[in-house]
Amino acid sequence: MAGLNLLRNVGGCCGRFYLPGVHQVRTALLWADWRMKKDARKRQTLADNAVMKLRYNSLRKNNALPPEIRVLGDELLKELPRDAVGIKVRARCAFTSRANGNVLKHRVSRIVYRDLADHNRLSGIQRAMW
Repeated sequence: MAGLNLLRNVGGCCGRFYLPGVHQVRTALLWADWRMKKDARKRQTLADNAVMKLRYNSLRKNNALPPEIRVLGDELLKELPRDAVGIKVRARCAFTSRANGNVLKHRVSRIVYRDLADHNRLSGIQRAMW
């Protein structure tokens, strides 16, 4: 039991861990819809638990450690929230919260991207003309 508390209390000097792409864009302090709010919550949970998840996985996958410690790493990993898994985070459009057909560089859907490009609101983007 002492091993569990020791592993939980091992944290960095900073309380938060930065992951690129964690922050969602909000318009007028409101989310576009409930899906974007839910996705932002999942991103925040992932960012908060990323350091401990990395440590638990390294305990679990290290073949040099005895099996008891590896099982302990498994148990600790199962105690983390379900949203601490990176696969649950979804790339969404910052304007419409659309999940499919996103231009990841600009974080907008293809429909919004085309509209912004047509009206010359994206710097360096020009619509093809021939």
